[in-house]
Amino acid sequence: MFDSLSEKLQNIIRKTGSSELTQENMQEAMREIRRALLEADVNLRVVKAFISAVKDKAEGENIVEGVNPAQQLVKIVNDELIELLGKELKPLDLSHNPSLIMMLGLQGAGKTTSSAKLAVKLKNEGKRPLLVACDVYRPAAIKQLQTLGAEIGVEVFTLPDSTDVQAIVRSSIDYAKDKSFNVVILDTAGRLQIDVDMMAELLLIDRIFSPQEKLLVIDAMTGQEAVNVAENFDAQLGLTGLVLTKLDGDSRGGAALSVVYCTGKPIKLTGTGEKLNALEDFYPERMATRILGMGDIVSLVERAQEVFDEKQARELEEKMSKDNFSFNDFLKMQKQMQMLGSMGNILSMIPGLNIGKDDREKLTHESEKQFKRMEVFIQSMTPEERNNPDLIDTSRKKRISKGCGMSLQEVNQFIKQFNQMRAMMRGMSGLKGMFQNMGRGGNDLNPHSKQGRHAMKKAMSMMRKFK
Repeated sequence: MFDSLSEKLQNIIRKTGSSELTQENMQEAMREIRRALLEADVNLRVVKAFISAVKDKAEGENIVEGVNPAQQLVKIVNDELIELLGKELKPLDLSHNPSLIMMLGLQGAGKTTSSAKLAVKLKNEGKRPLLVACDVYRPAAIKQLQTLGAEIGVEVFTLPDSTDVQAIVRSSIDYAKDKSFNVVILDTAGRLQIDVDMMAELLLIDRIFSPQEKLLVIDAMTGQEAVNVAENFDAQLGLTGLVLTKLDGDSRGGAALSVVYCTGKPIKLTGTGEKLNALEDFYPERMATRILGMGDIVSLVERAQEVFDEKQARELEEKMSKDNFSFNDFLKMQKQMQMLGSMGNILSMIPGLNIGKDDREKLTHESEKQFKRMEVFIQSMTPEERNNPDLIDTSRKKRISKGCGMSLQEVNQFIKQFNQMRAMMRGMSGLKGMFQNMGRGGNDLNPHSKQGRHAMKKAMSMMRKFK
């Protein structure tokens, strides 16, 4: 989402150069940063406050010998971005039993889907969430929540034929206590715009049941309107936090930078994709480093630990060391890497790669296209050939070529690349134990260690081998 802003800020910082930090080059940099923020749809009063804070810090900064102005400016801008985004992680209040979370938002913001995603997240953290269908107005809203609940294995509470939202909430809390659910998630009704009836209903729920969390779901692609919506909801209900959806979308990113400043309420969760496990805690420091092109290896490692299966990882490592790595193993590994996200998104999280947005998008497109071709190629083999690549001789290659619709030359090239990758993996001392560590979070993937960063870069190099 922040690609455009990120690229502009990085260019501005590079243009500052390595000469000393002067009033002239600082003023030019500030003008460019101001323009970049406004183009990213950041609220004007937020831009003014941000520029003022950066200027004050920069002018009062003691020039450190050996540190160039660009590095100093990065430090100052990074610190102010962290401040602007809310300073630190603000976790959900789940101290009650059951804890009551009220999901709020306009129709179309992704509230119902975010409710289901939150249920998945809490379930993975060992909680027992109960989804409650409180939207009794929108056609098929209850059915949508029930479908999502069935998909993620979380119960959905409803009162059939009832339009009394207070009765639904009261009954759901009693049901949660009786059935030992420790988190109740209220999927409240949204509207196309804020209106008096909508707010009256939400205010009654708030006053009667005192939810621990009142989370406003905002579509990150709505830009300036997100600030108006957030301020209106906060003025009426006193929000506890924000959920920013479509953070992976192609928007300019201004909403995320504006809503926190304008409401004084933290972004607690972010939606980073369409899958129902794509809801993450929001870390201002990590987001700031990503905006400035410094990567986010911590989040990448955490995502890897969630995605990679420890048992499969051990088996893969053993097969690699014994040169027993098959085409089936390759498909498993590729599918696990895909679960981390797109190639472009993964590359943006690795520090020091300095790959532009266009190149990342191209890599993403190419890697997805090549994986599909590789999948067709492998599926054209017999089960024995998939498990034992050494069986594939010239006659088998010809049969595979016809089955997958590729030329014999392309088949030979794929097999050659696969064998090169196998050889490369055998020689990867930095990758030893990496797949196991992805499953359990060991030292090889310590985000602060050279070994961890080296292993991750080598893994990504390996994945890009097929192109």
